[in-house]
Formats: sequence, C-alpha cells, structure tokens
Amino acid sequence: DIFVGGTDTACATLVWAMAELMRKPEAMKKLQHELRLALKTKDMVEENDLHQLLYLKLVIKETLRQHPPLPLLVPRVSSQECNVGGYSIPAKTRVIVNAWAIGRDPNSWQNPEEFIPERFVNCHFDYKGQNFEFIPFGSGRRMCPGHHFAMAVVELVLANLIYCFDWELPCGKLLEDIDMIEAPGSTVHKRDALVLLAKRFSRSK
Repeated sequence: DIFVGGTDTACATLVWAMAELMRKPEAMKKLQHELRLALKTKDMVEENDLHQLLYLKLVIKETLRQHPPLPLLVPRVSSQECNVGGYSIPAKTRVIVNAWAIGRDPNSWQNPEEFIPERFVNCHFDYKGQNFEFIPFGSGRRMCPGHHFAMAVVELVLANLIYCFDWELPCGKLLEDIDMIEAPGSTVHKRDALVLLAKRFSRSK
C-alpha cells in the first residue's frame, strides 16, 4: 500500500510541478540554472546530488502547497468535545481536514493563488505535519505513510526531467492554454493531460 500510494501521489505531484513550471518560465529557468550549474558535466542527477539543490526543494514545496495530493485528509473522530476556531465540535464527531483550502488560505499565505517557490526561502516548514499552515501529507500518527517514498521519487525524477531536457509547448499552444482544472478523486490529478515537447539538453550550446 505504501508503494502504491506513494507512486500515485508522486505521479500527480510531478505533473502539477511541470505544469506550474511551464506556466512560470522564470521559475523553470531558475531551476534549470541551479541544476546545470551544480551538476555541470554529469549525465544524470543522482540521489546523492539532491541535498545541494535548494531551489528544487522550494519548487516541490510550492507545488504541494497548491496541489496537495490528498486534498481531504483521512477522516478523524473527536475523542471529546472541543472548540476549533470558534466552532464547537461534540465528542465522536467525524472531522475531515481540507488540506487544499489550508494551502490556499490568504490568512496564512500572501497571494496564495500565485506559484512563488521563493516564499519558502528561510521558511522552517517541513513535511512532518507540525506546521498546520502546510500539511500536504497530513499530520500526526495517521499522516500519509508513503510520503517519504513519494518525496524521494518526486525530487529525483523532477530534477532529471529539468536537468536533461528543455521543454516546450506543442506548436500553436500558449502558456495560458495549460488548463489547471483538477479531476475529482481521492488523489487530485490534472483533468486534462499535460502535453509537452522535450528536447535533449546539450552542454555544447
């Protein structure tokens, strides 16, 4: 279950990241510059290269803020009566946390609808669920068990996609033609397929 869940969330996150980077060319160029400067003559990104790729990690965090793979977290049942944000919740009430709405809350995020990886510079938020403004994988003992696997896959695959290739839209397509509508489901994928053209990057340019 961990591998199946991790693979599904990783695939969804990779597609959303590529879509956001295509819609924001300056972020794409910045990530490519980081990768190609850091790795120079290497043919591919390897796992031991990932620790030095800081902008890559910012891009993935921002992608997960806007597009958490599980928008509605695993339901919980309140063990006792409590008060959350002024709302009284009786004991034994089923509670569902909307991670999608939390990631786009203007009270927590400036310009929440904009893709701005730099917002996570000097930000201590991680994926452990201790900062409730950012919980793409949930929080506590029942947070997504596959999130470590998913993040390892996303970082390595996205790094290689951006490092090894230059990306373009098909002929006649514009940036604004990239549809960001979500498909319904337990894991949120793009409704429409992301179609891109890949050109192998040549260091001889």
